[in-house]
Amino acid sequence: MSSLPNLLTLSRIVAVPAFVALMWDGTWLTSLAAFALFCLAALTDYVDGHLARAHGTVSKLGIFLDPIADKLMVAAVIVMLIHAGAIRGWTVLPALVIILREIAVSGLREFLAGVQVSLPVSKLAKWKTAIQMVALGALILGQSTPGWWPALPAHEVGVALLFLAAALTLVTGWDYLRTGLRHMGAPAPARATARPAGEGA
Repeated sequence: MSSLPNLLTLSRIVAVPAFVALMWDGTWLTSLAAFALFCLAALTDYVDGHLARAHGTVSKLGIFLDPIADKLMVAAVIVMLIHAGAIRGWTVLPALVIILREIAVSGLREFLAGVQVSLPVSKLAKWKTAIQMVALGALILGQSTPGWWPALPAHEVGVALLFLAAALTLVTGWDYLRTGLRHMGAPAPARATARPAGEGA
C-alpha cells in the first residue's frame, strides 16, 4: 500500500471528488483548475505503471486498483462534462459507448478471473486510452476558456477525438469479447465448500 506506484494510483481515486466539486461550480476558473487536476491524474496513470515495472514493484493491489481508478476518473469526467453541457446532443453517444464498454470489460475480466484466464491490455487499447484522455482533456479545456480569451478549437478537437476513441472502444471491446467467448465453456476451478469452524453462513 505504501509503495509510490500504489500511492499515485490512490491519489487518482482521491482526486475524483475534488474534480467533481470543481466542475460542479461551472466557472471558467474552476474548470481550468479541473483541467489541471485531470492532466495531473492522467500523468500519474502513466508514471505509476512505469515505476512499478521499472522497479519490479508490481503488486496485486496495484493491479486491482489501477483499472478502478481509471474507470472512476473517466466516468466522473464524462458525467460532469454532460452536466456542464460540453457533451450534448450526438456527442452523448460516443460518451455512452465508452462508459458501457468500461462496464462490459470489467465484467468480462471478472468472469475470466474466475476461470483463471488473464485479459492483457492490447496496444490498440492503449492508443484508445491515450486518445480518450486527450479528448476528455480538450473538452474540459473548452469549458475553461473565458469569454475574453482568444477562441481555441479545444471543444471541437475534443468532440472529434471522442468519436475516434469511441470507434476504437468498439474495436477493442470486440477483441476482448472474442477472447472471452473462447473461454465461456471452460469449467470453473473447483472451490472448497467446507467452512472453518465457527464461520458464519
